Amino acid sequence: MFQKISLLLCVVCAIVLVGCSKSETPTNGASATTGNANKAATSTTPATAKTAGTREKIGVPECDEFIAAYDACVSSKVPEAARAQYKASIEQWRSSWRKLAENPNTKATLAAACKQSAESARASMKSYGCTF
Repeated sequence: MFQKISLLLCVVCAIVLVGCSKSETPTNGASATTGNANKAATSTTPATAKTAGTREKIGVPECDEFIAAYDACVSSKVPEAARAQYKASIEQWRSSWRKLAENPNTKATLAAACKQSAESARASMKSYGCTF
């Protein structure tokens, strides 16, 4: 049981680290135009994800509090160009943790996994000035 949660946590941390390290820069004028179009499309997606996220609780206070704090940080302090990647991580956590919370055998250990994810995220998001 603990091995499954540990594996899940490692996967989530890997996703966050990959998301943090990726940066895109346009190489010509056509790419810049496409990038602006993508930003316009992306700017509506986070609002939708935030609306959906506030309605869908996991049912474990530690997880719900962490996701709310992380989402607030991402929405207010992460540059818009990188925001979509962080929002995708939030949705990944929410989906995975919701499935784990539905199973009585894994729900008991989920609070510890969420606390550990919060500690990891706290360290990685410090560069954006996030405190949660």
